[in-house]
Amino acid sequence: MITQINRDGIRQRIHARIRAKLSGTAERPRLSVHRTLTNIYAQLIDDQNGVTLASASSLALKIKQGGNIAAAKEIGKAVAEAGQAKGIKKVVFDRGGFLYHGRIKALADAAREAGLDF
Repeated sequence: MITQINRDGIRQRIHARIRAKLSGTAERPRLSVHRTLTNIYAQLIDDQNGVTLASASSLALKIKQGGNIAAAKEIGKAVAEAGQAKGIKKVVFDRGGFLYHGRIKALADAAREAGLDF
């Protein structure tokens, strides 16, 4: 009997576990990150009111190679600038069930360098 590993299902269970412990507010929104093979997305979310305050993605910025570390750094910088334009300085980081390395770490580091505190 051959069993297949459903990696996305595992990631979603990990994400649910993370989300049970953290949520965003208007003063300190959640910086939610999602990545696919070809793109990376980031949003600043106020979970109390259920609204997205700012967002950035490799699709919105029309980055040709959206699935690499350089694109992740650009997205981190863009979402930090969009947040600061709305007066957001502190956030809660939500890695979305992904391991904190590679593109996720590059996005977080770029957001920190651009002025977000988490």
